[in-house]
Amino acid sequence: MEDTINKSDDQWKETLSRDQFIVLRQKGTEAPFTGKYYANKGKGIYLCAACGQELFASDAKFDSGTGWPSFFKPISEESVDLKPDNSHFMERTEVLCSRCGSHLGHVFDDGPAPTGQRFCINSISLDFKKED
Repeated sequence: MEDTINKSDDQWKETLSRDQFIVLRQKGTEAPFTGKYYANKGKGIYLCAACGQELFASDAKFDSGTGWPSFFKPISEESVDLKPDNSHFMERTEVLCSRCGSHLGHVFDDGPAPTGQRFCINSISLDFKKED
């Protein structure tokens, strides 16, 4: 695991687009079926768009029908942090990059085997490194 990244909002604004900042740093969300990775079927690794940490492997991605990239597990348990999220009058579990603390999305217990989990992640929170 790489060292934790701590930056001020002004520093993040220098490296992220406006829309990335809203989602990654202010816990926003993108509209369903609009993100660049929700229908991606390429083989490779999904990285945190803010810091480049490896988060999810393409072999854990599945089509949940929700309009966001969905994964049944992270690349490692250490790559993400999970935090209770009771905003918007809902009880959910937020998924954060463990390296930089960026908001990625949420995890739900309605995914496929083998984990039964659905990590519902904003495309704008991700970069994709295609397998050679």
